[in-house]
Amino acid sequence: MPIRLTAAPTFADRLGSADRVQYGQWVCSGSPLVAEIIAGSGTDVVVIDGEHSPVGLESVLAILQAVAAYPVTPVVRAPIGDPVILKQLLDLGAQNILVPMVDTAEQAAAMVRAVRYPPHGVRGVGSALARSSRWSRIPDYLARANDLVSLTVQIETAEAVAVAADIAAVEGADALLVGPADLAASMGLLGQQNHPDVVAAVESVIAAGRAAGTPVGVNAFDPATADRYAEAGAAYLLVGSDVTLLARASETLAERFVPDAGSGGAAPASY
Repeated sequence: MPIRLTAAPTFADRLGSADRVQYGQWVCSGSPLVAEIIAGSGTDVVVIDGEHSPVGLESVLAILQAVAAYPVTPVVRAPIGDPVILKQLLDLGAQNILVPMVDTAEQAAAMVRAVRYPPHGVRGVGSALARSSRWSRIPDYLARANDLVSLTVQIETAEAVAVAADIAAVEGADALLVGPADLAASMGLLGQQNHPDVVAAVESVIAAGRAAGTPVGVNAFDPATADRYAEAGAAYLLVGSDVTLLARASETLAERFVPDAGSGGAAPASY
């Protein structure tokens, strides 16, 4: 007799039941081992990045398996809001999808359809073959699938900020995430995520989300900025990544022990 399994709570469930700001970290290395270390750190969320990293489908699968033993909620960022890619991520067991670069309510609604089965969407039906249903070991998976998946859309441009209230009001878009780096670039402020105009834009999205009852998160690696967004009403904050933690910690170690560490020099020929 096969084991009957219970699906984990979604990211939307976690945000809805939280009594405090949720904190998360990115996994960009593609390493399941590193992802497991991050998952055991004590933060609430692990975001597996398929947009700005070497993470592909097989890596996502291995990372999901590695973090499954820990009380974190894994969210997978797709490289693009393509229904075929979203279908693949969902089928391999990604319950919580993050779609980058959503600029309009129409795009957000299209992403909602992409993660839902007909008649409410266009997700292809292959659950009996897939880890999403644990090969049909999650009872009534097809009938319950819409409740077992959450969708977060990422606001990263001035265009999206201008219609944030409309995006936040899209039924089925469970949360928003603001990306200040791309937002700053779209505002002509490349590399200036903490510029007052960028911060004001981020806070306007937080306010729009709160008015619509839609949780808003922000990518904020600077602790003081993260604290500010928490005070402004952000529901969750992504405060670090595996690769940046390793880069900064290894530099600190080198500066402690190596006399000329950080003094520069020629970059490797393959750089």
